[in-house]
Amino acid sequence: MSPVAASSDNLAEVFEFHEGQLVQEFGYDDDVDLDLRDAIEDLIDADLEDEYSREIVDGVIMWWRDGDGDLTDGLVDCLSSLVAGGPVWLLTPKPGRPGHVDPADIQEAANTAGLRGMNAVSLAPDWSGTRLASRS
Repeated sequence: MSPVAASSDNLAEVFEFHEGQLVQEFGYDDDVDLDLRDAIEDLIDADLEDEYSREIVDGVIMWWRDGDGDLTDGLVDCLSSLVAGGPVWLLTPKPGRPGHVDPADIQEAANTAGLRGMNAVSLAPDWSGTRLASRS
């Protein structure tokens, strides 16, 4: 999976999120890309649900850095409130940035969590995204 660059003009196409959908965010911290968050909220015309929300959501974005813990456990946790077939976007620091996660580690964790990597996209100056989907 080699990353494809995304622009603000095609974020809707990249994320496949639409107005009115509920999207839950995991792993928010002071290093997230606020412009990207704002763009996602503009797409859905709503605030992102926090990781403690009990709502059933249409999609997930998960900010993850090396050192955040066990990625497999994090992915399993984010699936608990996701509608069947909803996308999980794993957002990780790009290579050379602090907290970069090796793509092989992403694949292994995704497979163990019952997911598969669909595509990788360069989403922001410091962040890449990997779309994960259910294997079923």
